[in-house]
Amino acid sequence: MSIGEVLALLQGEFPDVTISKIRFLEGEGLIEPERTPSGFRKFTHLHVEQLRYILTEQRDHYLPLRVIKDKMAENFGRPRALQETQEVRLTRAELLEAAGLDEETLTELEDYGLLAPVVRRYDEEALKIARAVGGLARFGLHARHLRAVKAAAEREAGLVEQTVAPILKRRKPGAIGEADEAARELSALLLDLHAALLRTGVRGVLGR
Repeated sequence: MSIGEVLALLQGEFPDVTISKIRFLEGEGLIEPERTPSGFRKFTHLHVEQLRYILTEQRDHYLPLRVIKDKMAENFGRPRALQETQEVRLTRAELLEAAGLDEETLTELEDYGLLAPVVRRYDEEALKIARAVGGLARFGLHARHLRAVKAAAEREAGLVEQTVAPILKRRKPGAIGEADEAARELSALLLDLHAALLRTGVRGVLGR
């Protein structure tokens, strides 16, 4: 089935479900549709049952996605994406080696607030930032040039915070899990928007 056909099957029972929501759940590793050679998603009836299970757990029990992942592993088997997920906890030396950075560059990243260790360890996001900065350095861009990027990310995080704040204020069972899911979905949508706007801006620079 196509993603549109899956949506049609689910909307009668879950009126609020959208294509964006299904893509978000895929991005979080809860479902794994195959892809055609041209990139289109291919869903089976198993995927529909998995989605129905996820949406029911969220609606009726207000469970956060991390809890639903564990329950799905018991009911459907553990998806490959979950099997491969391991927490990243790197020392400073390990981060330098994994990201291909030198000590001076990492210190500069920390000085400009682009990343920071937690209890002297660096997580997966810190590794992604370090690798991205390493790639940007090949174009002459360094931490001091990226303050505008950091400021934009902080403003977007502020938008997410404003949006989920009313959910947390409800003080109903599962509010934290609902806010967590909403924050993740909002973040994914903002990333899509940011990427699209950036591509549009670059086309303008190139006169295309």
